Amino acid sequence: MTIELRVRVPINALVGEGPVWDDQKSVLWWIDILSSKLYAFDPQTEVNREWDVGQHVGTVVPWRDQEVALALAHGFGSFHLETGQVRIFNDPECNQPGNRFNDGKCDPAGRLWAGTMAYEDPRNQGSLYCLDTNCQVTKVLGGIGISNGIIWSHDHKTMYYIDSLSFALRAWDFAVNSASIANERTILQVEPDFGLPDGMTIDEEGMLWVAFYGGGKVCRVHAETGEILQTLDMPVSAITACAFGEAELDTLYITCAAQGLSEAELAKAPQAGNLFSAQTGFKGVPATRFGGQPPQPAPQKSS
Repeated sequence: MTIELRVRVPINALVGEGPVWDDQKSVLWWIDILSSKLYAFDPQTEVNREWDVGQHVGTVVPWRDQEVALALAHGFGSFHLETGQVRIFNDPECNQPGNRFNDGKCDPAGRLWAGTMAYEDPRNQGSLYCLDTNCQVTKVLGGIGISNGIIWSHDHKTMYYIDSLSFALRAWDFAVNSASIANERTILQVEPDFGLPDGMTIDEEGMLWVAFYGGGKVCRVHAETGEILQTLDMPVSAITACAFGEAELDTLYITCAAQGLSEAELAKAPQAGNLFSAQTGFKGVPATRFGGQPPQPAPQKSS
């Protein structure tokens, strides 16, 4: 089967990431981490709106009418689309200025999971956190190199997660009521020359779509056996993430990066950092919105 790729947004994002379809607004949210940009792409109008968040942003998920939830350089928070206000809910690594948040998604109960990585020489300085709907944070995993893709099975009983520097896609048993994980196992292990496993999504058949940074491809992976069922070759190398979108959730959107490319290298790969789409013949499932209710500020005492 030949899959036609389309460039939907021709910009050279430094680190395009975090695509997620908002079924209420009918837009694809995505980000450029190192440019501190939040984007909303409308496939009907082909308009890509942008906002400057004011700090590096690792992931975005739909939330309220005029607010999205974010994992930022300085913790979990939100961004108001009209006022441009950033609210920080909780910063679990306020004592680690050399780290920033990276990829994340909401679990079936509406909690936001996201992990961290070091800006310089990432090895094992990162962690995976869960932001509950009351905006309390739990550290779930430590010793992470580059925290990346995370998704849950349709029956809510399995969590899939990628630490890119492990070159592995791992799974845990997941308890949706308590957000606890157990019984770690490796689903897929790849060699370094295959590319760094990065962001991922899940289709309606329960199979995983994994982006490979430096590998120039997106692979459809069997969620239990780890068998690579299909490979979508890309015209650029640094593929970061993917997500199904549009009304029927039948369009796979793919983000990539242009960071580190010289002018000569960018001339040879002019589509680096673009937002792509592809009709794969498969459909996705609706993304879970953030279900958080941040505590209200205490009323100020009158003098």
